[in-house]
Amino acid sequence: MELSTLTFLHEIFRDVQQKQDWKTALDTLFVSLRGSFIFDNVAIYLEDPQTTALEVAYARAVGRGKTAEADAAWGIALSQEVIKNGKMVLMEPPLDPTHADRMTSTTLLGFPLFIGSKISGALVFIRFGGPEYTELHIQIASLQAFWAAALIERRDLQKARAELDSVQRQMRLQDDFVSTISHELRTPLGFIKGYSTSLLRQDTVWDDATQREFLNIIDEEADRLAHLIEDMLESARLQSNTLQFKFSPVRMDSLLRDVTVRMNALHPELKINFDSLPIPSIQGDGMRLAQVFDNLFSNAIKYAPDSEINITIRAIGDKIRIAFADSGEGIPADYLPFIFERFYRVPGERTVTGTGLGLYICKQIIKAHHGNIWVDSILGEGTTFNIELPIEQPVDQSL
Repeated sequence: MELSTLTFLHEIFRDVQQKQDWKTALDTLFVSLRGSFIFDNVAIYLEDPQTTALEVAYARAVGRGKTAEADAAWGIALSQEVIKNGKMVLMEPPLDPTHADRMTSTTLLGFPLFIGSKISGALVFIRFGGPEYTELHIQIASLQAFWAAALIERRDLQKARAELDSVQRQMRLQDDFVSTISHELRTPLGFIKGYSTSLLRQDTVWDDATQREFLNIIDEEADRLAHLIEDMLESARLQSNTLQFKFSPVRMDSLLRDVTVRMNALHPELKINFDSLPIPSIQGDGMRLAQVFDNLFSNAIKYAPDSEINITIRAIGDKIRIAFADSGEGIPADYLPFIFERFYRVPGERTVTGTGLGLYICKQIIKAHHGNIWVDSILGEGTTFNIELPIEQPVDQSL
């Protein structure tokens, strides 16, 4: 083989290898080599692992086959034969010099695709008219089949690696959750046990003010413990799609004002700016939606304690858009894709109590309303949670 040919192939394969998307890499491969191996259509068929049925994974028409009959244009029958026999199949039309219409003179060339040491599909080239394929043509086509199989295997490995990374990340989150929840549960239990034991001591007499202080602490810690347990139960019900929702007309501006008043009563120092234009009622579960904003307020108080909170409500088309913004430290961009995951807590925030369930619960409640929640954040400037809710719910209101 001449040096120029080797250089040509090296450049093509290097270009193919550098493509991240496997279909883009296949486009590059087939288009680059079409000058050396002429075809009109190319298709890749892969077996479904569950049903073993053939599915088109990739198809491209680069010649005159775009308007041809489907079976002839894409070689469905040939691909089945290739996979069944496990070897290359060349199907050429009978020689007939009187044929003027090249679309009726179809050459099919198919190769088995070995993925993970087993035949998992077929690559089929289709050409309408033209001279017979030579041995060199078939070798070039075979080389493309090898690369196609390699690219598909790389795709499968990347997918498997991503799934493994996701599972490992979830396992780490669960391990962190067990550690966190153990601490979170022990703390209120410790207070309750300690102060109740103190009150029950026979060798000490507590004055009324001290007794009331101890009882208030016990009451607050019992509420905290109940809240932790309820979050865990709701998270489990949301994950298993067993949490019930009761839909009725809800005025989101009124609901948010009520939540704001309650938060100001609990945190008088908290400054909340509320901006709402006239909006229609929506169909929703008012109690669950209030829970979402309770969680957002709780997050803002913990992570942006000295910040004002700005809430904006607008009707945009057939949706209600709510922006819930603080001007705290913000969240690093690397962590934003994960903050709605179950058990996830932003690294470095270990001094702030929490289970990593609050935003997951928010996400699932909004999802149950056929809405969307996402976050924008800039370090040093603040964080904005955006919520979109449809004004009219679809007929199916199940989670």
